[in-house]
Amino acid sequence: MRKAIYPGTFDPPHKGHVDLIRRGCRLFDEVVVAVAVNRDKKATFDLDRRIDWLRRCCEPIEGARIEGFDGLVVDLMAREGSRTILRGIRTFADFEAEYTMALTNRSLSGDLDAETVFVLPTLEYSHFSSRLVKEVAAFGGDITDFLPVEVAEEVSAALRSP
Repeated sequence: MRKAIYPGTFDPPHKGHVDLIRRGCRLFDEVVVAVAVNRDKKATFDLDRRIDWLRRCCEPIEGARIEGFDGLVVDLMAREGSRTILRGIRTFADFEAEYTMALTNRSLSGDLDAETVFVLPTLEYSHFSSRLVKEVAAFGGDITDFLPVEVAEEVSAALRSP
């Protein structure tokens, strides 16, 4: 079985994330969407909520499995029996950061010899980011076009609340 790990904070999950998961499931038999506790970032939404949102968004996607995790991606890969990390890159800045992380993960993975597969976004989602969604919402903008229908109303309401 070809299995990839797609790690991220997904805070909140947007249409670009779901599109990448859908496309990843065409490349791999299973994509484990690893919802991270990132100690460097203060998440707007708690882990359980982000996991729930992604499960709802990805329910119709065959081969997608949503799991929370805290720790190193390479440790999760070893537990899952995967050698592949799936990552989306939108810009040169994304590539530079992801390139460094890919080499670090390969170095940390030992005999697992982790590989990272970079996937470009679908053009219509190429400018989407969770940070952008939260910024637009903070100024009272309509974010529903950025979010999957399964969670748009709930995320919008949560971000509008003081």
